[in-house]
Amino acid sequence: MERANVTRLMRTHGIGSYDELVKRSQDDVAWFWDAVVKDLGIEFYEPYRQVLDESDGRPWARWFAGGTINLAHNCVDRWARAAPDRTAVLWEGEEGAVRAVSYAELQRMSNRLAHGLRALGVDKGDTVGVFMPMAPETVAATLACAKLGAIYLPIFSGYAADAVATRLQDGEPKVLITADGTTRRGTVVPMKETADGAAALSPSVSRVIVWPRLGRTDIPWNDRRDVAWDELLQDQPDEFDNERVDSEHPLFIAYTSGTTGRPKGSVHVHAGFLAKIASEVAYQADLHSEETLFWVTDLGWIMGPWEIVGAGALGSTVFLFDGAPNYPGPDRLWAMVERHRVTTLGVSPTLIRALIPAGEEHVRRHDVSSLRILASTGEPWNPDPYLWFLREVGGGRCPIINISGGTEVGACFLSPLPITDLKPCTLRGPALGMDVDVWGPDGRPVRAGEVGELVCKKPWPGMTRGIWKDPKRYLDTYWSRWPDVWVHGDWASIDRDGFWFLHGRSDDTMNVAGKRVGPAEVESALAHHAAVAESAAVGIPDEIKGEVIWCFVVAKPGRERNEALAQELSGAVSGHLGKAFKPGRVLFVDELPKTRSAKIVRRALRAVAMGQDPGDLSSLENPGALDAIAARI
Repeated sequence: MERANVTRLMRTHGIGSYDELVKRSQDDVAWFWDAVVKDLGIEFYEPYRQVLDESDGRPWARWFAGGTINLAHNCVDRWARAAPDRTAVLWEGEEGAVRAVSYAELQRMSNRLAHGLRALGVDKGDTVGVFMPMAPETVAATLACAKLGAIYLPIFSGYAADAVATRLQDGEPKVLITADGTTRRGTVVPMKETADGAAALSPSVSRVIVWPRLGRTDIPWNDRRDVAWDELLQDQPDEFDNERVDSEHPLFIAYTSGTTGRPKGSVHVHAGFLAKIASEVAYQADLHSEETLFWVTDLGWIMGPWEIVGAGALGSTVFLFDGAPNYPGPDRLWAMVERHRVTTLGVSPTLIRALIPAGEEHVRRHDVSSLRILASTGEPWNPDPYLWFLREVGGGRCPIINISGGTEVGACFLSPLPITDLKPCTLRGPALGMDVDVWGPDGRPVRAGEVGELVCKKPWPGMTRGIWKDPKRYLDTYWSRWPDVWVHGDWASIDRDGFWFLHGRSDDTMNVAGKRVGPAEVESALAHHAAVAESAAVGIPDEIKGEVIWCFVVAKPGRERNEALAQELSGAVSGHLGKAFKPGRVLFVDELPKTRSAKIVRRALRAVAMGQDPGDLSSLENPGALDAIAARI
């Protein structure tokens, strides 16, 4: 607490308590974000004249108006001058290869690539697709685009060609940057072939840059279109004059998958994204310059840009891993923490639930004492996995900074700080500078544990600047329910002690006989049973109750999956929540459908159970899980 970054901020401004800090940051958001820029030393070429400009309406708020900036200057160039030998990116491949790249090396790489992109016809305002595994070259690609004032499109490295093409068709990049391939659980993922298939469906793509991640000699090659990474960079200058862009100049477009229709492209900008992410990584994750941040993620998820920008803005080290976190054994994650002395580890709750059945001995055989901060996002926790993470991984001494926001938020709405008390599964309260609340159907605040909609009443720097090429969809999705209020689609509650909790997506909520219940409550009840490894609960239409609960359960190894166990689990739910919530069905499955960031896709489960089209499944790592489940229904 004494050395925490947020403690320094509070003392600078004479703030004596957590509650006072949160209130002041909400009451005067312009003051707070100006204070962030000054405290973290964010550098503008031309200073801004106004912190917040709402003249075009709250949904279209502009931040740091009149200023010019470049995110790459703040995330690499200034550290290449101040601490050139400090490690900027530490990387490990699934096969065991390790590399450390200094800030000076990262600057040279990104400068050369910026020149190379310009030589291929990329100018300020153009878009560039980045379809790469997590690696130092991936970081350089994002920074090179920023230096040019180009807009990058981060694309999940596990997507198939059609899913990549959907995003390329929407973003219309001139250039696509990819790798010859990567590995996943020991199997080659042929990224170049996937990129070729996507480029063939995307008329805007004229050139494809190929980084030789695996050194494959068998990849298809089109001399008129394809460009070798090494050849493009080798003759380029080491220096580059960054474009001095307006604070609101687009930085990247982050795509989210929708239930139906095309994915939404969230637009993030140089100054706002930098300030918001730097604030979160400094004050919430409490990262310092001599420390190492590792979030188990992909560039295609918002936490990829989050960890790259956050570590870079603070002159710290980001650790990137290209592979499966439990391959070749269930201790891979903990071995990497030990090997690279990771200080801040971010995971999804689902990942921890998936690792628990292997046993805590896999954690205990490694020295994870370097860890100082644990972090999580993605979905609500259950108490038992939360406490396992706290005790077995953090030794009871590391706070769990459980954050929640979204791709469109650019960061998080809710988060603890390292100086706050915690309860199991809590998000503690509003993230700093975020005027969030929990409202009932009548648009009034609800308290004392009542569940309501999570809303945000004021703009923030990291918010999306609309949906790419679809402003109406942006307004309809987030701003249409209550005037000038962002409705995010999350159920939340605040208990009598002022601690905030999430209860899942509001579109995941089940309405059983007029009573609303979130899937997390059902899944928590199941998690207490010794036979359950993990589970997912969804609501299925019912003529009598409106909806009944179906539970999809992955049993622990060695447990017989029979009707007797199903009845036990059904009783566990009704015993925990009440007889009205007794599941209509308990189905045993081999695996649950998940994204690569380990989120369970409940809407897809519900659609399969109802015999409907599950919609966009491009984010799924294991689409075969749905086929297996459908065969059992």
